[in-house]
Amino acid sequence: MEIKSTLIQEYFKDLTEKQIAQFDQLYDLYSFWNAQINVISRKDIEELYERHILHSLGIAKFCTFKPAEKVLDVGTGGGFPGIPLAILFPETQFHLVDSIGKKIKVVTEVALALGLKNVKASHLRAEQVTDKYDFVVSRAVTRLIDFYPWVKGKFNKESKNAIPNGILYLKGGDLKEELAESRLKAELYPLSAYFKEDFFETKYVVYIPQ
Repeated sequence: MEIKSTLIQEYFKDLTEKQIAQFDQLYDLYSFWNAQINVISRKDIEELYERHILHSLGIAKFCTFKPAEKVLDVGTGGGFPGIPLAILFPETQFHLVDSIGKKIKVVTEVALALGLKNVKASHLRAEQVTDKYDFVVSRAVTRLIDFYPWVKGKFNKESKNAIPNGILYLKGGDLKEELAESRLKAELYPLSAYFKEDFFETKYVVYIPQ
């Protein structure tokens, strides 16, 4: 079965030929690397475009990153949400970090194969990152009460975007308790407002302005 990026094109109409080709390449790249270093569950590889790529791009339905903005992807794993976002926003700089070195190897190889010049991948814990960013993105790495201290203080003071700099966190399920526990001023945006697939019914972008 040949899997292509038609699902992505359905929701993102203005892709260039180069971007379509890059999204098309992701299935073969992740199939190859996943066989060597497990970064996506085996059963999920067939659902790569829906559950990993489109899910990552949910952030782009809420926030359009600007040229020269800097985005930090914390706990990127195999490159989500950073790699799909870097394809979509080629003039935005993305720094993908993970504490597991073999996952960063996958990210580095995928970015290289795609020719992504706007991606830097580092084998680091979030606390070790010293740069400042406009946005921090992540995908359900841990509870927000634990996540926030890792990235607090890593934001540029001046915002260039339509929304203030902050955290864009992909999370699923009932988040009331977690948000109350974190005591953060957070806004929830359901991905079901953008995507019709059942998978997105309980998925959200959690926006925490800084």
